Amino acid sequence: MTLIFATSDKGGTGRSVTSCNMMYRRALQGDNVCYLDFDFGSPTAGAVFEVSSAMTGIVGNGLHSYLQGRVVEPKRLDLWTTSDRSALRTRPVGSGALTLLPGDRGGGEFALTKDVTRRCTELFLRLEEEFDICLVDLSAGRSFAVDLALEVSGQQALSEITCRWLIFHRWTRQHIVAANGLAFGDRGILKTAKAYGHEEDRLRDSIRFVRTAVLEPDSTLLTTISPAKSAWLRECNRDLQEWASRHELGLSNVLGQTPFDPMLQWREQLISDGDVYTTRIAAEETATAFDELAKCLTDDSAWEGL
Repeated sequence: MTLIFATSDKGGTGRSVTSCNMMYRRALQGDNVCYLDFDFGSPTAGAVFEVSSAMTGIVGNGLHSYLQGRVVEPKRLDLWTTSDRSALRTRPVGSGALTLLPGDRGGGEFALTKDVTRRCTELFLRLEEEFDICLVDLSAGRSFAVDLALEVSGQQALSEITCRWLIFHRWTRQHIVAANGLAFGDRGILKTAKAYGHEEDRLRDSIRFVRTAVLEPDSTLLTTISPAKSAWLRECNRDLQEWASRHELGLSNVLGQTPFDPMLQWREQLISDGDVYTTRIAAEETATAFDELAKCLTDDSAWEGL
């Protein structure tokens, strides 16, 4: 199993909606996938997957309850049968399992104890037997959820599991600086991980960045703008490329990016092939970006040491 920890420099980066779409696409590609909502302060993956009973988490037996020892097992939702969305209720032939472990409604962060670490480790080991890939959606910034992921992934018991980190950021100067701080700052992931037994170089090689809502100068959305504005956008994009390289977020550290798509700006949801080719409310390049990111999650060539 490959275990993916997804975090972001700030809220509102598109981390959760991109992660949900990646897992959906990976299931369509035939793998058994599991999505764990560790965004303890705002467990809203159920809203993206359109499960009405879990829009903001569930009551009583979510991941909060399990990690704090109130239930023996967290609730699992088979998204092919529980989603309200018809695109998910019709499971394509050849697709893999698509499972959500939601958080608790009204939950929040809690103390990191040995018991919490043990339960989390045991959960990941059980999931290894069932799934090809699991994505753990962490809270934004330097959160309790990030510390828990660092401690658990540093356990000897998980040494045979491939653990990788994705840091999502929007394509702006402020988000580039914040993402750099989250990964490489004095209180960032790399520095914090040492206390949990991680080797810095090995962990560094397991971190990649995902740029979200990138408005390319050649995008079809910009075909009607003036030449002056087009030139300005190209200049801004060049400036951001240089800014990213300067802050260790250059292309060699990037797993991929998602384009700016009005559909995702106004409604955070899964993009199905029907949205692209039937109703045409979503761009083909957006679905392609999710497909490529989903494939790259376990493509070793995308994660080779830099």
